[in-house]
Amino acid sequence: MANRMILNETSYFGKGAINEIVTELKSRGCQKVMLCTDPDLLKFQVATKVTALLDAAGIAYEVYDGIKANPTIQNVQEGVAFCKNAKADVIVAVGGGSAIDTAKAIGIIVTNPEFADVRSLEGLSGTKNNCLPIIAVSTTSGTGAEVTINYVITDVEKHRKFVCVDPHDIPVVAIIDPDMVASMPKGLCAATGMDALTHAIEGYITKGAWEMTDMLHIKAIEMIAKYLRASVEKDPVARGKMAEAQYIAGMGFSNVGLGIVHSMAHPLSALYDTPHGVACAAILPTVMEWNAEATGERYREIARAMGVVGTEAMSQAEYRKAAVEAVRQLGKDVGIPQHLSEVGVKESDIDFLADSAMADACTPGNPRDPRKEDVVALYRKML
Repeated sequence: MANRMILNETSYFGKGAINEIVTELKSRGCQKVMLCTDPDLLKFQVATKVTALLDAAGIAYEVYDGIKANPTIQNVQEGVAFCKNAKADVIVAVGGGSAIDTAKAIGIIVTNPEFADVRSLEGLSGTKNNCLPIIAVSTTSGTGAEVTINYVITDVEKHRKFVCVDPHDIPVVAIIDPDMVASMPKGLCAATGMDALTHAIEGYITKGAWEMTDMLHIKAIEMIAKYLRASVEKDPVARGKMAEAQYIAGMGFSNVGLGIVHSMAHPLSALYDTPHGVACAAILPTVMEWNAEATGERYREIARAMGVVGTEAMSQAEYRKAAVEAVRQLGKDVGIPQHLSEVGVKESDIDFLADSAMADACTPGNPRDPRKEDVVALYRKML
């Protein structure tokens, strides 16, 4: 079987990268922009850096700011109607995973109207047309949404999140500008950074991993271990490096999949509105322990990339334990909750959470095949 890699057509990195938005819009002949963002990014004058560029260039746009932290089917439906009414021919998504994921769903439905029922996009999508062109401007350092073929939507009625996987949804342009992540609050910086670490580790041990994605994931782990703590403390250099690291992780996992850390995290966000990065970070060390037996030598490389010294002389049990503990300590250092009860998880909900996790699109990629009773036991262990 051939291994596939799908990436953006073009990506820009570094201070001032957002200036290339105008260049790209003009070169592509775009006439009307739908700017997809959230109210806080407008309020705190992050998204306004982009609107100022559009104003100066005389480019027409309308702002859709109906984005929630865990975007819903309703957000998407309202966004589709907004896009059509605006007669937009391009979407500029400014934000983290929520804004960019919403933009992907909107862009896909606009060009594939037979998928207007948002739920029909779950899993491996059967769309035929590329989505409306998206220029994705990342304002967090974790989701990698600007470079992935995945997006996640919350079904409020059914209390679940569903993952959509579609090569037609990838943004044509990604903008990674450290100035756009400079004002991130510490908690958001920690959560999204740990989400990026989860992407890198799950991508590295997933069943689909291969040499090219291994290269990306190990580099991302190294960078996150080195820079996340300082990034949380608002060091500008570290924030720029984390922005790069999460993109690198996204390049990898988008093409090989994830595992049950994400499967178990998704229902927490759907049921309790837990921030996705917090859910992933709280779950990651315990699931790493459970997965260890199916990972061969890979935890040795994870431990080394996390900064553990002397991994070559360690036994298998030692380097596996070292990898898990290094990840757990990083989570503690940046303020991640260590027990699921701290984010509202209830014993009475575990059966429902486990059913949702087993049905999640990320589960088949896990290196060790779980049964429902395994997932139940893992949730209980983390309470």
